[in-house]
Amino acid sequence: MAEVAITSVDVKNNPAPFADEIELEVQYECLTALKDDLEWKVIYVGSAETEEHDQVLDTAFVGPVQPGAYKFTMRAPAPDAGRIPQGDVVGVTALLLTCSYQGKEFVRVGYYVNTEYADPALIEAPPEKPLLEKLQRNIMADHPRVTKFHHDFDNEPAPAPQPVEGDVMGDDDDGMALDEMGADDDDEEEDEASADEEVMDD
Repeated sequence: MAEVAITSVDVKNNPAPFADEIELEVQYECLTALKDDLEWKVIYVGSAETEEHDQVLDTAFVGPVQPGAYKFTMRAPAPDAGRIPQGDVVGVTALLLTCSYQGKEFVRVGYYVNTEYADPALIEAPPEKPLLEKLQRNIMADHPRVTKFHHDFDNEPAPAPQPVEGDVMGDDDDGMALDEMGADDDDEEEDEASADEEVMDD
């Protein structure tokens, strides 16, 4: 059983203009006290061809964590369109919410993101260079892809990790209910934390 279990993720401000911030309200439970911080990241996949264009939009360090239920919000800036291949700005990509402990990822929640023009004329005849101010971003919050990885946390090492993937449907278009999670490495850059955490009442 994993020591940390995500219980829900609520995608706020969605759909929204491409340049607006991305807001995720995360709820999770911790079953045992953890010595170190949990590291949460919001990652925008810039291209399906290579990870070179992935952008870490926000990083939050939370902890040390005691047993209990918690809720916090990550507010990430919009991706830098200049770092996305021009042909990949419009269309379908992915947004990732990851959590790591002691530098090792143990859960990843992925969402498809559809970026398109709201103006029918621009949909019919899109400009060669994307007009960012005209683009609308829609995170498919009701169809997350959850990948869990084995993690020993503060226990003795166990056998080799076995990733498990699955779809988890939400109760509405902007949220989802998740079962317990459990690690993989992620070598992205570390930004300042922007999470406001609170302990939830039972």
